[in-house]
Amino acid sequence: MSSISLQDQCAVIHGGGGAIGGAVARAFAAAGARVFLAGRTRAKLEAVARDIAAAGGLAKVAVVDALDEEAMLRHADGVAERAGGIDIAFNAVGVLHVQDRPLSELSLEDYFLPVHAYTRSNFLTAKAVAPHMARRGGGVIVSVSTPASRLPGPGYLGHAVACAGVEALTRHMAGELAAFNIRSVCIRSHAIPEAAAAGSHSHEVFRPAAERMGMTVEQMLAAKPAGLLVKRLPSLDQLANTAVFVASGHAGAMTGAMVNLSGGVTLD
Repeated sequence: MSSISLQDQCAVIHGGGGAIGGAVARAFAAAGARVFLAGRTRAKLEAVARDIAAAGGLAKVAVVDALDEEAMLRHADGVAERAGGIDIAFNAVGVLHVQDRPLSELSLEDYFLPVHAYTRSNFLTAKAVAPHMARRGGGVIVSVSTPASRLPGPGYLGHAVACAGVEALTRHMAGELAAFNIRSVCIRSHAIPEAAAAGSHSHEVFRPAAERMGMTVEQMLAAKPAGLLVKRLPSLDQLANTAVFVASGHAGAMTGAMVNLSGGVTLD
């Protein structure tokens, strides 16, 4: 197979300052894409942009609230005007939410926060970029979920429903947008240890479960989780390289798909 190229493609990454979004942005830029990073924290976005520029790539930064419809639409319009269109959108938006709490102790607010945030941000990503992709003749919208979408729990009810919702959006948008040659793909990834560094949203989400087990978050993720069929959890490089593949012409026949990086915890 020839090397994968995203040369001259315009890629928008929401959540581009985080561990996952940053890794995907760097991989897209290395494959030749012109990258537009959007997120809430300018310093984190600019750090990723500096990495991309140092490697010879192109990246622009904008502070955008992924839950604000007007802000998302304005940003997409600005990117399309500057780049001549949008070819790829990747949603890596993350929110701090409650896990490791049973139904009997889970408030409605804590349950609904991830459901609202993840389904809203992915819906708004698609709504903002799809018209520009259609005018370009096609594109691909990529989202991220976790095995929680398929697992029975316990302790992550809101997160499970949020992930299932993101996957349902992916499937429905595949049919909704097919007439415009727009593909919709979701990467279902297990926890990524590198993305759970101290201070990250993932670290705080995992911390209650780790403390209950008498471990640090790092120790918990270094152990082989139940049901994992491969030797280790996925890495940032593996997820980023998967994103490059699904965004490229090599995956041109793939849409409505859940790309399984769960290590075998869920099987398709």
